[in-house]
Amino acid sequence: MAESFAGRVALVTGANRGIGLGVVRQLARLGFDVVLGARDAEKGERASAALRQEGLSVTPVALDVTDQSSVDAARDFVAGRFGRLDVLVNNAGALYDDWQRAENADLETAREAFETNTLGAWRVCIAFIPLLKKSGHARIVNVSSESGSLASMGGGTPAYSVSKAALNVLTRKLADELRSARVVVNSVCPGWVATEMGGRDAPRTIAEGAASVVWAATLPDDGPTGGFFRDGQPLDW
Repeated sequence: MAESFAGRVALVTGANRGIGLGVVRQLARLGFDVVLGARDAEKGERASAALRQEGLSVTPVALDVTDQSSVDAARDFVAGRFGRLDVLVNNAGALYDDWQRAENADLETAREAFETNTLGAWRVCIAFIPLLKKSGHARIVNVSSESGSLASMGGGTPAYSVSKAALNVLTRKLADELRSARVVVNSVCPGWVATEMGGRDAPRTIAEGAASVVWAATLPDDGPTGGFFRDGQPLDW
C-alpha cells in the first residue's frame, strides 16, 4: 500500500504533537513526503527529526495559521520544494472552552477560537488550493469535531463548538466549488482522543484518532466529497 502513495506530498498543520503528529507519522509510513507544519519552528524541527530517525520522509515548516505572512511563507516553501501539494490536513485547533457557556461567553475567547479553528483553516486553504490543483489526487481534510454537529449539539464549549460548526460549513462550500478541479474535501472527527486537549480520560489513542483523518486523506479519486466522517463512517451535520 505504501508504494501507491510514494512521491505524493502532504502538509499537516499543528503537527508537532498530538493527533497532528500521529497523522504525519501514518502518512509518512504510507510513502508520503510529509511537511510538518508547526507554529513553533523549534518544536517542529524536533518532531520532524524524531520521525526522520524512523526512516520517514518528514520536513518541518514554520506555520502559524493565524498569520497570513507565515502561511504565505509556508506555501512558497512547499511550492519551491515540491511544486505541488497532494494532501492538506487542517489539523491546527485551539480552545476547547469547557469552562464557559454561550449565555455569558467571553467573546474574545470566541474570536481566538475562530481565528485558529475556522479562519486559520480557511486561510491555509486559500493559500494552498493553487498547489492542490496541480495534483491529480488532491485531498483537503478539515479536522473537525462532533462538538460542531448541529444534530447532536447541546450547551457548553461555545467557542469551540461554533467554530467547528463553521469549519464544517467551509468544508461543504469548498467541496462544491472544487469538485470540477477534482479536489476532494471532507471534515473528519477523530473522536475523543487522549491528547493535551482531550485529556487523559479520553477513550481513544492518538493512533486511532489519526487513522480516522488518514482515511480521508487517502480516499480514492471517486471517494466521497463534502462529507463529515469518523472512522470512515458518516456523521450527522
